Formats: sequence, C-alpha cells, structure tokens
Amino acid sequence: MFAAQTLDQITRRFGFLEARLMEGAEPAEIAGITREYAELKPVVAQIKAWKSAVAQREEARAMLADPEMRALAEEELSRLEAALPELEHALRLALLPKDAADARPALIELRPGTGGEEASLFAADLMRMYQRYSEAKGWQVQLVSLAETELGGLREAVLRIVGEGVFARLKFESGVHRVQRVPVTESGGRIHTSAATVAVLPEAEEVDIDIPAQDIRIDTMRASGAGGQHVNTTDSAVRITHLPTGIVVTSSEKSQHQNRAIAMQVLRAKLYDMERQRADAARAEDRRAQVGSGDRSERIRTYNFPQGRMTDHRINLTLYKLDAVMQGDLDEVIDALIAADQAARLAAMEA
Repeated sequence: MFAAQTLDQITRRFGFLEARLMEGAEPAEIAGITREYAELKPVVAQIKAWKSAVAQREEARAMLADPEMRALAEEELSRLEAALPELEHALRLALLPKDAADARPALIELRPGTGGEEASLFAADLMRMYQRYSEAKGWQVQLVSLAETELGGLREAVLRIVGEGVFARLKFESGVHRVQRVPVTESGGRIHTSAATVAVLPEAEEVDIDIPAQDIRIDTMRASGAGGQHVNTTDSAVRITHLPTGIVVTSSEKSQHQNRAIAMQVLRAKLYDMERQRADAARAEDRRAQVGSGDRSERIRTYNFPQGRMTDHRINLTLYKLDAVMQGDLDEVIDALIAADQAARLAAMEA
C-alpha cells in the first residue's frame, strides 16, 4: 500500500507552498514555488480522494454491526470496494517520479533519412503534422530554421514549441518514422519505403547548461532558402560550433542578434539532452522501457498510405485513420504511449 509518512509529507509541502503564495513570496521565488505547487496539486487531490474513500469504507464496515443500517452499509461498502482499486491506481500514477523536463518547451528537429527526395517530402509532411497538432493544442510554434529542397521537401527543419506540457506529450516522437506510399516523383505507381528522423529535445535554461565563451565559435553567413531564393541582403544567418562536442547549430532569421540568441538556445537544448541521456543510461542500463529506449536510430512508427494505417511498433498500436493523423490528430497514439510508459515505470517500481 502507500506509506502514510510519504503522503503526509507531500500534503504538508503542498500546504506550505499554498501559504507562501497567499502571503506573497519573494519575486525570485515565485516561479519555482508556482511550478512546484502546480505539480503537487493533482497529486494532493488524488491523495485526498483515496484517503476519503478509505475512511468511508471503515465507516461502512462499522455500520454493519447495526441491524437497521446493515443493508445501507453493505450497499455503500460494495460501491467503495469497487471504486478503491481505480483510486489506488490513479494515486500510484500520481506518485510516479516526474520528468523534470516535462513542463518545458520542446525543440523538434526533422531530417530526411533513406529514400532521397521522397524522404525529404515525407519530412515536410511530418513537420506540418506537428504544426497542426501544436496549433490544435493551443501551443505556440516558432520555425527556428528551415532548409528546403527544390520540390518543397526538407533538408532540415527545427521547430520550437511552447505551451503547457509540451515536452511531456511530444518526447515519445523521437526516432525513425517510416513511410510506405507511391511518391509524387514516381511515374510507375510503385510503392516506395523511405524514412525521416525526428528528435524532440527539452529546451534548456541558462542555469542548466553553462557554455564558456571559449567553447564556441560563431560564424555569420548569408541566409538562403530553397534554390537560392529569399536571400537576405545582409550576412545575418548565424552558425555556432560547440568545439568540445563538434555540435553545429544555425539560425537564419532576419536579425543577426536574434539569430545568436536562437542558436544558443538550440545549442543549450542539445547539450542538456546529451546530459539527460547520459544520466538515463547510467540510471537504467539494465532495463529498457517498453515504449522504446529513446535511441533515435530505432524505427518507431510506420505510415502506410495505401492501407490508410499508422502503426507504432513500440506498443503494437495500429490506427486506420492515417489522413486524420497526418492532419495532426495525434492524441490517441500519444495517450497510448504515455500509458505504456506509466505502466512500465509502475512495474519497475513494484518489481
């Protein structure tokens, strides 16, 4: 069952945070207190619901001794016994350790894999899919960088997405996405298989990653779009190279100052993600989560256009609504991935 001491500690901490917010915390503390308060609020609600049901069950059991109340007590006891397992499961989920990055904005990097121009076109389709999904969620989408092919495919794109619970919902999208369809470039009508890679990174804050000035090289260059179009008249694009790791990031907005800030933001996210992966590997080398290891080289999903289906191979989920999926209807698969991840983590905790 649940350790009473742990539940009491969580409830007391929540009460303390609530009092600090009501009495007026220091400006420097507000953001941290508000974030922790928001994280604990649903946990405390589950604790209260479970404790209330347990207390009601004990009251109903005591009422069984009264002949006049026995029938009512038995009815109430039956209801509570049926409800408690669901409340216990909900509380276990609420008590699972949180990923510190779940509430952060996310950067999505998309690149074509095997398949030539068709892979580039598919990568562009995936970018639009994530843009539509984000817009439906009310999230803000910023195009950080975009390099296109002559036919409108992607050489590379980076999106920054800001909103509530962005990384928590998008983090399972990292991996190789495979498409099976007749390419628009194919005159013979044959089905081709190609792929695109997606990397979802939590945005890092400056306090997370310190980047000494001597560790980076900043170059300015002339920005250009597909086929040399949209060329800026000034050398405003910025490329930053992180010398210790060799990571290279670029940004090509119109303002060079803005480009430096955006490129540094992307670089911090990449370095932060490297640290997270290193920590995850050290902590969980002996087990692989059932939703996938997070290894971006693994094929995670297939989009089969002739059959109108999408299959997520990590959880063996197949949906026959590919048109809706490509229009950004991703909640069903994302909810299933989150549920599988929670089940795996619960199993690991209880093993």
